[in-house]
Amino acid sequence: MADTGEDDGTRTGNRVDIDGDATGPVIAGNYNVVVDAQHGSTVTVLMDGRRPRPRRRDRIRLLPRRQGTPLGRDADLAAIAAALHAGESVQLWGPPGVGKSALLRYAARTLDAGGDGVVFLDAARREPEDLAQDIFEACHSTGGYAPSRGELPQLMEGVEATVYVDNADYTAEQLRTVMDAAPDALFVFAGREEVLQGTDGRAHRVEGVTRDAAAELLTRELGGSGDPDLVTALWEAAAGTPLLLLRAAAVARLDPAAGLPRPGAVRELLHPLFDRLDEPSLRALHLLGTFRDAELDPEHIGALSGTPDAAALCAGLAGLGLAEETELGYRVADGVVAALRERQGLRPYALERLCGYFADWAARPETPAAQVAGHARALEVLAELAEQSGRADLAVRVVRAASPALARSLRFGVWGRLLDQGLPAAQRAGDRQAEAYFTHERGVRAVLTGNRVLAAVLLAEAGILWRQLGDTQGADAAANAQQYVPQEPGAGAGSPDAGSPDGPGEGPANAPEGGASDLGSSDLSSSGTDPGPLQDPTAGTAPGTPSPEPAPPPETGASMPTDPGPTAPDMPTVPSDPGVSGMPVDPTPGAGSLAPPPGAADLGGAVVTGGAPVAGVSAAVATALKVAAVIAALTIAVVAVQQSQDGSESRSATPVSGSTTMDAGFGDPTPEPEPEPEPEPTGLAGVWWSSEGGGIEFVEAGAGRYTTRARDVCGDTITAEFSGGGDTYSATAPAYDMSSGSCGEVLGQVRTTITIGEDGDTASVTREMASTVREGVTCYTCTPFTLTRAS
Repeated sequence: MADTGEDDGTRTGNRVDIDGDATGPVIAGNYNVVVDAQHGSTVTVLMDGRRPRPRRRDRIRLLPRRQGTPLGRDADLAAIAAALHAGESVQLWGPPGVGKSALLRYAARTLDAGGDGVVFLDAARREPEDLAQDIFEACHSTGGYAPSRGELPQLMEGVEATVYVDNADYTAEQLRTVMDAAPDALFVFAGREEVLQGTDGRAHRVEGVTRDAAAELLTRELGGSGDPDLVTALWEAAAGTPLLLLRAAAVARLDPAAGLPRPGAVRELLHPLFDRLDEPSLRALHLLGTFRDAELDPEHIGALSGTPDAAALCAGLAGLGLAEETELGYRVADGVVAALRERQGLRPYALERLCGYFADWAARPETPAAQVAGHARALEVLAELAEQSGRADLAVRVVRAASPALARSLRFGVWGRLLDQGLPAAQRAGDRQAEAYFTHERGVRAVLTGNRVLAAVLLAEAGILWRQLGDTQGADAAANAQQYVPQEPGAGAGSPDAGSPDGPGEGPANAPEGGASDLGSSDLSSSGTDPGPLQDPTAGTAPGTPSPEPAPPPETGASMPTDPGPTAPDMPTVPSDPGVSGMPVDPTPGAGSLAPPPGAADLGGAVVTGGAPVAGVSAAVATALKVAAVIAALTIAVVAVQQSQDGSESRSATPVSGSTTMDAGFGDPTPEPEPEPEPEPTGLAGVWWSSEGGGIEFVEAGAGRYTTRARDVCGDTITAEFSGGGDTYSATAPAYDMSSGSCGEVLGQVRTTITIGEDGDTASVTREMASTVREGVTCYTCTPFTLTRAS
């Protein structure tokens, strides 16, 4: 049951928990899912009347933590109240540190709730669909149930709550997705950019506080008034930004003899504050900086930093303007990571210890699934750090440990993000068992989110991998889940999204056979809707959810450094969060290496069918499924940023992302020679990032010829060659019959064509059946996508 946020202001972790047995099955739409951490989850259909009946809570009251009264915000509060009174949603927007979060929290606690109550949520690094599930659980006793996309607005109809959402840095379409989930609720969002416009609601800019409010803030923090002229000068220099004024007061409070800083230094106060911190405080802040923009529960901060009473210590850091208190715990304040990166003498945290700690914690049966979901961003950062350090094995360990709990949490957006990290890490580490598991779970997730063709692709591939490993239980689970792919093109009349006049629990028993739960998740690298006649008008992403943008080139400075340990191999970095600048991890040259993956991408051949269908999957679906496996060459299974090398090749090659080797600590950088300038990339040569996630490297093999290492859908490692000239290159690959569940006869050839744009840094990719050996072999998923050059 959701915590009601009583007025004592205490917080004990994530406030929205799953009702019922967190270790048992969960229900999404018409599907019952039994999570299996070893052999992959199983999916069954709930028969007539067996779905849960969510019960609306008598009292909706999910309040933010208690805080002091924000100064000088009467006009802003009046603007929010006026919008809500007029029945309009409103967005607060402005730069970091201006006081949006404090204003939003105060409004949630003090303004007349009206209607059915108040819900407060933090959207930082959250998918809109996961946030919609948060709202649903805050308003209903759910019993571990995630309604389908079509069912959710029906269940939320008539719920006239006011929903406050902090850190809602979404597009207009994404904000609309959240609002559509609760059609009768009013929303107050807070974000950095002005987005909400027109009929969706009004936007209100939050600016710096007045001179009088600034003087009152400094007086409150210092315990007395300061020189009026200096206060005015500080207020002007800070543009009234409360965070900067708080830091100015903190410097004077920690060093009374020095007093308030000069106005010209008001934006450069982080280093003076670091100098005045005691060792435990600096160590805790360093830990938070290592996790970038992720929030951590004080329990973990204390355990990892060795600081007693971490909650009080972090509250002190927040009072200095160095940390931000969240509903879960704490994260670093704006600008702190970049400043810590410049500080000398900080000893990095051991990556292996961080990964081991969180992997063990996430895997414990007693750890609530909601707590793991609340720390998903921290787990994501750890996996990124492990990949950057060349420790793909540690990334696999973290994601593998967290995946079952994330599935049980019913937060399918963040579950998908972690799975999308785990699969390429498993391939890079050569961990075939983990590769089979992640492929299987991505397939199950695709079933639950209504991505039918992708579900068929992934589950068929998982079945092959399980059989190659001799795991019959995993293969059976994958085969069982495949039966929930449509039986024939266009089937979908029984989709759960079509609704039932009797509401939840009364849908037709055979509903899922033609549809899916269709939760409307933006699948990132697992996204996409079914093409052609397989398209169900109720499937795919939620209304207004934008298509995924092309994956950005890799960032080389992702976070605070960590110590990758004595066994870190020299492996390439992977893309990191582009929104947070940081420092690359030292890959420890000369340390032991992990075995390279069998192949970097699945370029080796399509799998189609023209014969008898697999049990539960029609020939048309199997055809789409296996040609999609060819598309996986540059989308689903890509892991390459540096390709597999045989034992004779050097292990000291420069990572393809272009990151430089840095000292493992924050001390003096390790001197290193100036790198040789690299020639400008030509043709296909170099590393490219796909619009559907992942990357692949092409190596020039001669005039107009480029090769890449790959593993085909039959599990064989091959070298695929693209040839051409000018800006167009193509390759063909065989299309196999997979109707029996394993590689069968070749039924044709699929041609992949890459056309480089005029700028030389983008390319479009198309696929088509070049030839077939019989009629009826069709490519349903040969949809175009784009590549962006990374190096």
